[in-house]
Amino acid sequence: MDEVTVALDFQAALGEGLHWDAVRSRLWFVDIRGQRIACWRPGDERWQEWPTPQPVGWVLPVEGSDWLLAGLQGGAALLHLQGSKLKWRWWAPMFEAQPALRLNDAKADATGSVWAGSLNHQDETRADGALFRIDGRGVVTQVDSGYLVANGPAIRPDGRLMLHTDSGRRVIHAFDLDAAAGRLSGKRVWRVFAEEEGYPDGMTFDAEGAVWVAHWGAGCVSRFAPDGTLLRRVALPAAHVTNVCFAGAALDRLFVTTATAGRTAEQLAAEPLAGGLFEIDTQGVRGLAGLPYRPADLEPTGGAWHEG
Repeated sequence: MDEVTVALDFQAALGEGLHWDAVRSRLWFVDIRGQRIACWRPGDERWQEWPTPQPVGWVLPVEGSDWLLAGLQGGAALLHLQGSKLKWRWWAPMFEAQPALRLNDAKADATGSVWAGSLNHQDETRADGALFRIDGRGVVTQVDSGYLVANGPAIRPDGRLMLHTDSGRRVIHAFDLDAAAGRLSGKRVWRVFAEEEGYPDGMTFDAEGAVWVAHWGAGCVSRFAPDGTLLRRVALPAAHVTNVCFAGAALDRLFVTTATAGRTAEQLAAEPLAGGLFEIDTQGVRGLAGLPYRPADLEPTGGAWHEG
């Protein structure tokens, strides 16, 4: 294949939230500003999609069920998809009294807990963003704060290190991770990005321990060695590149979301594929399996189900 190919002409305002669901053999992703969730089987010409009641940053399968956990503007919600219809209820409401804040990006760890970042989506110059842990009971713990735009949690193959991004400051931080205890420690700068590199956005580790990072504003995806040394850089036909995810039965396919948000009409005329879903030739590199959310009790507590 070419280095980059178009997988789907998704036309996302703000594509994000990629997750490979090995149980269903489907790729999940979202359009945050378009308020929609999408599901696609690689190779199909079309995808399925469902509207969401609020901006949605990510979606993860719920282990042992046909539910999904989604990061909506106001917090984490359980979703149940029935044909073309969506039912939802709050699982971990967080920002109902703070409409300027929303969840933005997340990953589950080996225990099934979710690490999710947030931001002030009305004013990204405010350091209102934070990093949270959502455990199997739906209990939310704030574990870090002071972010402009929290993004891209990624967990190393051995599960003992987490990377987390403050896109607004062009920096990726590293933390020592004790997933069993639900604890992060030893926060330090992993890599600072130069202005010409854009803003680090979503990211993922591969099976070799290297890190693939989407560059918002620079139109590329980079692969970095564990120490942050650049190994490879792949240009895409869209300036705003948002997320990366390994998928497929062999986890040897790398998919990338992009956005049209923040681009002028003139810029978009030169980027007709912006907002699409792309695939990058991994040149033999394989990724890690995406992990689901693991609730302590499959029966949700509190709150009514809502339609659409």
